[in-house]
Amino acid sequence: MRNLCYFIVLILGLLLLHGVHGEDPYRFFTWKITYGDIYPLGVKQRGILINGQFPGPQIDSVTNDNLIISVYNYLTDPFLISWSGLQQRRNSWQDGMAGTNCPIPPGKNMTYALQVKDQIGSFFYFPSLAFHKAAGGFGGIRILSRPRIPVPFPSPSGDFTVLAGDWFKRDHAVLGGILDRGHNLPFPDGLLINGRGWNGYMFQVDQDELGKTYRFRISNVGLTTSINFRIQGHKMKLVEVEGSHTLQNTYSAIDIHLGQSYSVLVTADQPPQDYYIVVSSRFTSPVLTTTAVLHYSWSTVGLSGPPPGGPTTQIDWSLNQARSIRWNLSASGPRPNPQGSYHYGLIKTSRTIMLANSAPIINGKQRYAVNSVSYMPASTPLKLADYFKIPGVFNLGTIPSFPTWGNGYLQTSVMPADFRSYIEIVFQNWEETVQSWHIDGYSFFVMGMDGGQWTPASRASYNLRDTVARCTVQVYPKAWTAIYMALDNVGMWNVRSENWARQYLGQQFYLRVFSPANSWRDEIPIPKNALLCGRAAGRHTRPL
Repeated sequence: MRNLCYFIVLILGLLLLHGVHGEDPYRFFTWKITYGDIYPLGVKQRGILINGQFPGPQIDSVTNDNLIISVYNYLTDPFLISWSGLQQRRNSWQDGMAGTNCPIPPGKNMTYALQVKDQIGSFFYFPSLAFHKAAGGFGGIRILSRPRIPVPFPSPSGDFTVLAGDWFKRDHAVLGGILDRGHNLPFPDGLLINGRGWNGYMFQVDQDELGKTYRFRISNVGLTTSINFRIQGHKMKLVEVEGSHTLQNTYSAIDIHLGQSYSVLVTADQPPQDYYIVVSSRFTSPVLTTTAVLHYSWSTVGLSGPPPGGPTTQIDWSLNQARSIRWNLSASGPRPNPQGSYHYGLIKTSRTIMLANSAPIINGKQRYAVNSVSYMPASTPLKLADYFKIPGVFNLGTIPSFPTWGNGYLQTSVMPADFRSYIEIVFQNWEETVQSWHIDGYSFFVMGMDGGQWTPASRASYNLRDTVARCTVQVYPKAWTAIYMALDNVGMWNVRSENWARQYLGQQFYLRVFSPANSWRDEIPIPKNALLCGRAAGRHTRPL
């Protein structure tokens, strides 16, 4: 009897250590990462394939599922995958950034243990090291609601993932070398939709009954460029943005900035034929355009007319659209209670942080910075250095909470923050280009955006009732965007530009959200299989 009790206690302890609930299903994936020949713009390139696929395989899941993903690295380079928008509750160990994880060495493997805890929506994964993102290795993530949770629209007849973005014909290592030498990237060579160029991909809708509705989940997985998405002859009803159900406004075209994801419903109610699905670049000269095909099944009528035009360089058009995207207060999110039951606008903030991007020249080379600090990676992941208390890897407070407007400098920048505080972050952009900011581990409320310099008086324009919660937000040229964020997730979290050249050259830092309780309730212990490198090599994780 004593042995039986001991066994039961041991099993419960293991479940607690892994932070999973017995009733939540597991989904298992095995991925082999290889180089292979791809021809996205008609020219042979070295691409990163997952199980031979470019883009990589779709991850389909349901709220609270446990995802066990074994990644085998057959590249000649170290490799990591990160999961854009997955909050990794209590578990920044699985975030897959260079500041949280050791790279997977060539010929080795690592198993990620993720849980999509209290999340729904449309997201994507991508390779986070070096400039691998320019070679592929990305794919879509769908998190469906649990069966008993109401969804604010009927089940669609089909569910399509659209991974779109700019693309370069040059090898990713060549692009990385350009940046390493302190130069800017060249202009992109084109745009892709699901890894294909002009009319290279087809989405088929059923013709047996006109009027069926389909869901399109669109993510901008590009490197440097905002895009606009539209479908010839069809309107789009916006229903979800990065895990938030939205008011169901109808649009003929939608701007999607770097790293962002949107879900729209499209009704196939037009005469049966083929229609252009168009993606074009925003705020660029020249304007890049590519197309896919919306095909009504059994139709023999091909594409007709030119692809529909869209906005090009208009800032006001994009700003007004961004302000029109609102939270659906009566809809359930991942839980049955309405989204609007969380009154984010009534909570008093305890701290304001202002983050200003810049493009300094440091040591004769182009760099990018946040509050004048250009991030330099450490040889030991910050999360491991923090856990093992390894001195000299990073120091807290190495990035100021407000712009200094001084000369840029290099630093492994980490900003401290308190668990369970409620903060305001203002992104201030004095450059001529649109910025796109992402925060790992969190969803935040986009309170407002406008031109000019933010001041405390700008709070009078905040949306305190029904703004959308998301994880990636744009900041227009010479403008600001403000967010509110509840720091309810302990860990070391990457805050970065989604322009991958700017991120690569320093426009990022880490936010250390700390709880002094040192409790498993607040943070899952280090995984037993965690890779150890740098000054953490040779240490031990934990026995269980």
